[in-house]
Amino acid sequence: MSTENEGTAVPPAPSAPPVPVETPAASAPSEQGIPQGSQETGPHAQMAAHRETGQGAGSSHEASSSPGQASSPGSAQPPSHGNAPTPMPPAMPPGAPEGAGAASGPGAGSWPPPPPPATPSYANGGGSGAGWGSSWQQPAPKSGGGRGGLVAAVLVAALVAGGVGGGIGYWAADRNDSSTGSTTVSASQSGGDFKRDPGTVAGVAAKALPSTVTIQAESGSGEGGTGTGFVFDKQGHILTNNHVVAEAVDGGKLSATFPNGKKYDAEVVGHAQGYDVAVIKLKNAPSDLNPLTLGDSEKVAVGDSTIAIGAPFGLSNTVTTGIISAKNRPVASSDGSSTSKASYMSALQTDASINPGNSGGPLLDANGSVIGINSAIQSSGNGLGGTSQSGSIGLGFAIPINQAKNVAQQLIKTGKPVYPVIGASVSLTESTDGARITDEGAGGAEAVEPGGPADKAGLKPGDVITKLDDRVIDSGPTLIGEIWTHQPGDTVELTYTRDGKTQTAEVTLGEREGDS
Repeated sequence: MSTENEGTAVPPAPSAPPVPVETPAASAPSEQGIPQGSQETGPHAQMAAHRETGQGAGSSHEASSSPGQASSPGSAQPPSHGNAPTPMPPAMPPGAPEGAGAASGPGAGSWPPPPPPATPSYANGGGSGAGWGSSWQQPAPKSGGGRGGLVAAVLVAALVAGGVGGGIGYWAADRNDSSTGSTTVSASQSGGDFKRDPGTVAGVAAKALPSTVTIQAESGSGEGGTGTGFVFDKQGHILTNNHVVAEAVDGGKLSATFPNGKKYDAEVVGHAQGYDVAVIKLKNAPSDLNPLTLGDSEKVAVGDSTIAIGAPFGLSNTVTTGIISAKNRPVASSDGSSTSKASYMSALQTDASINPGNSGGPLLDANGSVIGINSAIQSSGNGLGGTSQSGSIGLGFAIPINQAKNVAQQLIKTGKPVYPVIGASVSLTESTDGARITDEGAGGAEAVEPGGPADKAGLKPGDVITKLDDRVIDSGPTLIGEIWTHQPGDTVELTYTRDGKTQTAEVTLGEREGDS
């Protein structure tokens, strides 16, 4: 099914070329019975059209290159004798003995028999005369979009594969009637008998899956969605994204379901819109909870293996793999609604497949330790299956677990997030030369808060911040994301330009409580 989703055409199954047979001397062209101009369409041409478009409609190029065309440039055409061509007799099953059925022409008993439904790609290439047998005409699929089209294409592929296997199997059996031995080879270990090491993907998934949950959030009006979370501690706290539970914050319903099917009602303990982090707590939580081990996201290196667990498009307990593609990737994300406020992060980038529904799930390293919370994706903007939701293109972003852990502990303690700040407003427009301090703050307030950290460090409106410690700052969102990786009270060095001159300043970060 994934092949059809991705639009990758699967090549036809290889088959043996026809066995050369001498043309009977008595054969006359008029007795071949092949109507001129007839056109045949092979099943693989139709399947390729399904796979190429995902909707069951092929391109003209695919149709013209179908291996089952009876009329093609360079192919021999039987001469006309002025009489209507004699219809072809019904083809005998592969492997049928000579003389079986009624022969209506000199070529009726020739060998080899017509092939199974899969027409070889070389059916009309090489040699002389018509192609090897006639290709099977598959009924055209009914038009339709979305999931219906996808299912239809899957069924067509399954039927054709079954036909090919059946034909080849009959042909082989007919030639091995006298064999008495079996050629089957059995593996010494298979499936559940195989011992998987803890460091393998299967070993990590087996240990981590029981500590992940699929979260259902529903607002008071009945709207909601699905996300993922994981066990944070033995007291029943679950760590997830804010946007996963946002619908249930004010009078909504919240539930968490474990892979074993056990479902628990839950409540929001605290949520941080800016960080996109939330903590929920299970009601009547079981006593045997196993929190996932938290790793150190600062020690992660580009190229390290990653394992993502979640419920993409509602498919719970899905495991995907990839690597760390980049670190400290500045990301500003939102759900796209008019009322949504952006979240900022200095993210871990991964190519592990992350889709809607993976949000809030753990991003694990090769040892099974959590190094991030899957939160956002960059998509091509085209929905899958006729929906408005886009899928993974290999650009997924996770909140580093070091930051998420600090936020979660604050939410459990007070129910409110605390943000480190420099006390200055910066432009949020796209830029590549730095974060510019605006001339005026939000609501007409001063851009540099009097007595705040930036003011004490001597920063002024119009200054352009280009670095925070050793991190390059190319825009306002990048600066915010980097500041939020620190704690209030931390001291950072800001590099900025003023009147074309580069300067530096030591800034002790202040704090802001709650989302504003």
